[in-house]
Amino acid sequence: MIGIVGAGEFGTALAVALAKSGREVRLWARDPAQVRAMQETRLNEVALPSVTLPEGVTAHADLAEVCGGKALLLATPMQSLGAVLAAYPGIDGQQPLVACCKGVDLATLQGPVALILGLRPGAQAAILTGPSFAADIARGLPTALTLAVAGEGAGLQELLSTPTLRLYRTDDVKGAELGGALKNVVAIGAGTVIGAGLGDSARAALMTRGYAEMVRLAMALGARAETLAGLSGFGDLVLTCTSAQSRNFRYGLALGKGESFDPSVTVEGVATARAVVALAGTLGIEMPVTAMVDALALGRTGVKDAVGLLMGRPLKQE
Repeated sequence: MIGIVGAGEFGTALAVALAKSGREVRLWARDPAQVRAMQETRLNEVALPSVTLPEGVTAHADLAEVCGGKALLLATPMQSLGAVLAAYPGIDGQQPLVACCKGVDLATLQGPVALILGLRPGAQAAILTGPSFAADIARGLPTALTLAVAGEGAGLQELLSTPTLRLYRTDDVKGAELGGALKNVVAIGAGTVIGAGLGDSARAALMTRGYAEMVRLAMALGARAETLAGLSGFGDLVLTCTSAQSRNFRYGLALGKGESFDPSVTVEGVATARAVVALAGTLGIEMPVTAMVDALALGRTGVKDAVGLLMGRPLKQE
């Protein structure tokens, strides 16, 4: 049995993909009404209303019923992960704990794996990340992800791989964490560029300089540059900066157009930008793209001024 904590889009999509390949999956949702609806209709109307839950997926409101299996996937928003672990001691780390979220925790400035280990010392903690949209995974479209785990992770890699979900394994947990987190910030910037009508050339420039920032911060924190060049960094960056399926890109589009954005939609890149600006400040690392995204999200600057400041930075070698 594989347990999944969180019946949002990504948690539901993973449940569908794993169950279709013959795994028993138990999916936990906080809202009992949502659980009852999934049990009765075999649909998750809240997250992926067009996808039928396979027979191998059961929905649960009692967290204890999803713990104790071969692995527990934590598919909660990054900024909720710490609160979920603190509120539910039943998530005790007796089985591998796999973070399925991307970002940097505002309270601790830690990534998901570090946050898990801080609250569950001794657990086998991992992160599943990379270029993926929940709808594609649920539909069975070919998807490749990174599973980052310190130490031996071959068994976990095999457990979570399916015919349509190919997992590549790395022990560079820090690099995988940061790649998935930082690309969301750049995606907001890319969406802002397109929303403001600045063109594809400007988007390409922002993606490239944003990627340079990602690598710079990751290496300063002990990650390997080649990890950022893989699925969890460059691959995810390309996907989220070029598709309106990305919530972060859509949020940036709204910023660029001067439009409001649905506050009920989780945009991880907003909190991540704020956390990374603070983290980069403690390390003395320049991250102008990230700083501008943070300023735009907070309403401290407008698009025109942000572009002027970025374009007016001192000339230098690449």
